[in-house]
Amino acid sequence: MSAAQQKQAAAEAALELVESGMTLGLGSGSTAELFVKALGEMLKSGELSDIQGVPTSKATADLALDVGVPLIPVDHVQRIDLTVDGADEVDGQFRLIKGGGACLLREKIIANASDLMAVIVDETKLVRELGAFPLPVEVDPFAFTITAKKVFDALRASGVKSPDVTLRRRGDGTEPLLTDGGNYILDCACERIPDPEDAAERLANIPGVVEHGLFIGLARLLIVGDDDGAKVMEV
Repeated sequence: MSAAQQKQAAAEAALELVESGMTLGLGSGSTAELFVKALGEMLKSGELSDIQGVPTSKATADLALDVGVPLIPVDHVQRIDLTVDGADEVDGQFRLIKGGGACLLREKIIANASDLMAVIVDETKLVRELGAFPLPVEVDPFAFTITAKKVFDALRASGVKSPDVTLRRRGDGTEPLLTDGGNYILDCACERIPDPEDAAERLANIPGVVEHGLFIGLARLLIVGDDDGAKVMEV
């Protein structure tokens, strides 16, 4: 299977976790979009009903409405039964790097509020050690250069040998990319993150850091699309 086919298989396998009446956290990114589209098809066919979605980005919200997935304002949510989202990297302990789509803050809020987070990926996202994918860190625009230096120092102190911290820019390269919350993203090329827990704690303690892309202790199910379809693993 191609990576695209593996993503589709993982997204469709995640639908087996969904029951009528659930409130679902809807992740962001290419694999999560496949899940939202498949969910919309099941709602149209009548296989599922009374679903409420809580999107983690404006793009996901727009897609959900386009394919017929009802949404509930996040301020009205009392419980999120299940969140289905993708990841940029997943290691053997189900630790994740997320934020390639610049939605990490809202993704982490929704994942943390959910009874269960299921991560859907293709095989290319599985790694022995986190860090080959640049770690996104969402920061307040105010004094972001100071914050960037603190981020560099924190990663060095956690064991990253030579982190390269750069400001993410929009496609044309002229202006900083803004998240849905109006913040900047620092992309931290680490090559390897030897101690993700320590790095996460150090980053979280920096004034100016809104959130980081290390998702630790949140994912409990991992659904991996592979050449045989999809396999489900539980932490």
